Amino acid sequence: MAKDTFFRKKVTLNAGGKLIDLATPKVMGIINITPDSFYSNSRKPAVDDALAQAGKMLTDGAAFLDFGAYSSRPGAEDISATEECDRLLPVVEAIVQFFPDAVLSIDTFRSQVAEAAVKAGAHIINDISGGMLDTDMFNTVAHLQVPYILMHMKGTPQNMTQMAQYDDVFAEVLDYFVSKYQQLKQLGVHDVIIDPGFGFAKKQEHNYMLMRRMQEFNILGLPLLTGISRKKMIYGLLGGTAIDALNGTTVLNTIALSKGANILRVHDVKEAVEAVKIWEACQ
Repeated sequence: MAKDTFFRKKVTLNAGGKLIDLATPKVMGIINITPDSFYSNSRKPAVDDALAQAGKMLTDGAAFLDFGAYSSRPGAEDISATEECDRLLPVVEAIVQFFPDAVLSIDTFRSQVAEAAVKAGAHIINDISGGMLDTDMFNTVAHLQVPYILMHMKGTPQNMTQMAQYDDVFAEVLDYFVSKYQQLKQLGVHDVIIDPGFGFAKKQEHNYMLMRRMQEFNILGLPLLTGISRKKMIYGLLGGTAIDALNGTTVLNTIALSKGANILRVHDVKEAVEAVKIWEACQ
């Protein structure tokens, strides 16, 4: 088991003054404040719809809610930071009002959006670009003193499919994490979570190679987030579409737990929470 290996892995997270224990894996529910995210059932652009989805996910056992107002699916339309904030901030403010104890993560690669969301009451920044699409992001996160999810991606959502070329995908992603984490540490960012970025500038064989070797990321001693929910790596192998990929998602989430995942980022909270409970009972 990952938590029993020879190195010491950080398994606590300070989010909004709450100390969260990740020794028992947690579930993060995805709520997209977008009209065009790849999984249509995750799209909740209206405040009331987002509130209803947040309430359901919290009832189902989500420890975190992850809100994104910029679709990062391959080939997604680029929108301005102003439009991203206009979509996002009313939802964040409503969630803070109606669910004051909820821990909110913001899926953005823009420091301006990150800062505005944290000021509105959010607690965690989830950056798909690892600071590459906004050079102010690392300094902003350090200034805000919030946990930071560091994901691996090459290129942008608009061109990342063409960037999926590696000699050794695991070695490249590991080197990326080592380099980026050093930068964040030097700036004084205390809580960093790593995310291999399944599906981001990666072909199917890259995704499954990373899953096979995922336990090796534990050598970094950092909490590990897995985001494979309903992605093409599942339905591209099994057939169908994202609508049909819940069973495959649960299987991969369970494999990820066995390899040291601390956070499962998912569209379907209840099923992921059940997977964690069953996996924990087997340990």
